[in-house]
Amino acid sequence: MATVNFSVPDEVKVEFDKAFGDQNKSSIIADLMRRAVRERKLQIRRERLFRQFGVARSGRPTFTSEEVRKARSVERP
Repeated sequence: MATVNFSVPDEVKVEFDKAFGDQNKSSIIADLMRRAVRERKLQIRRERLFRQFGVARSGRPTFTSEEVRKARSVERP
């Protein structure tokens, strides 16, 4: 098992100790790290999918002017 050393602000440590004082802190930190890794992987996956489907960070699809003109003219008299 690895040993990790982090520096955190004193007020964070005090609040953490109050919230989790009677629990195994190493286990709690390990669970939080696992959750952070899962969330990061999900974020990366979403970003790849958005790029793959041509959706900009604004959430709107990205189309060229030509693509827009073609879409507007489809099935129009």
